[in-house]
Amino acid sequence: QVQLVESGGGLVQAGGSLRLSCAASGGRTFSNYVMGWFRQAPGKEREFVATISRSGGSTRYADSAKGRFTISRDNAKNTVYLQMNNLKPEDTAVYYCAADFQSSYTATMTSEASYDYWGQGTQVTVSS
Repeated sequence: QVQLVESGGGLVQAGGSLRLSCAASGGRTFSNYVMGWFRQAPGKEREFVATISRSGGSTRYADSAKGRFTISRDNAKNTVYLQMNNLKPEDTAVYYCAADFQSSYTATMTSEASYDYWGQGTQVTVSS
């Protein structure tokens, strides 16, 4: 079973940037997992933000993240990142990373139900 620990959240002004990290441990080799970032704002359901394939060669983003957020991974460091630029108050949420063991080297997953493992989340607050 893989354990996921997010870090890098915090308070930032609108227009600022943050880089979230998610470190994986245990389970199978990290490169066997499709990774995703999701977020949940107060009073709202958790929503998809970004996903990256096992190799890192394929990525997908929510419309709200396109052009501002970049997901990447370093399989040697067992870590996935979410670089967030030009942050807006509506980006305020708890951000979660998730992992799905996947045989396909190029698959990406946007559905929350596809993921088997979740981190505890990190709070991102964007002030106006």
